Amino acid sequence: MPERYEFQRELDVLHKDLTKMGAVIEKTMDDMIEALITQNTQLAQEIIERDEEINKMELQVEKECILLIARQQPIASDLRDIAAVLKIITDLERIADHCADISEYTIKLSKEHYLKPIIHIPEMVEKVKAMVKDAIDSSVKKDLELAKSICERDDEVDNYFDTIIEELIDLMKEDSENIRQCKDFMFIVKYLERMGDHATNIAEWVIYTVTGSH
Repeated sequence: MPERYEFQRELDVLHKDLTKMGAVIEKTMDDMIEALITQNTQLAQEIIERDEEINKMELQVEKECILLIARQQPIASDLRDIAAVLKIITDLERIADHCADISEYTIKLSKEHYLKPIIHIPEMVEKVKAMVKDAIDSSVKKDLELAKSICERDDEVDNYFDTIIEELIDLMKEDSENIRQCKDFMFIVKYLERMGDHATNIAEWVIYTVTGSH
């Protein structure tokens, strides 16, 4: 019993640190879209610099996972839980990378007048952010139904991607002068679409943790 108690205590700390990393990712996504909309280069630069902090958080959680495996030698569902956390933090780190990538485009576009109001992109970000939050919640709570719902919501993100790309293509057809800025925004929405994919990956790992199968 004491060994099991100690294992559960360390696992709780692991989940707490995972949740903390997720909260930083959510804030980074909020800051990223605000910087893009308002063309705030200072905030965009802060996001780029914050990426290093998130990398350190990933390494810390990874270290905790390895030490937990080494000390407690978990088996079956406990081992799946820890293995899933290792996968999840990788996807979270990639989401942070994409926030930094978009922030670099924000700085690049900061002196330009946007060709059209940014409406669908913030909506797309909110969808992805909700997926990320729910993915982490489902991981900690072992909520299988919530994890499954995240996989289904990825289609909504893909629909936003298709809609925005079509809008950008129409703008390029209207005037060849629009091509360069539209191309930059295509990269931005592609990064957002990839974030949705990473959130889906997290949900799939939660499903694996709970069921033992992909």
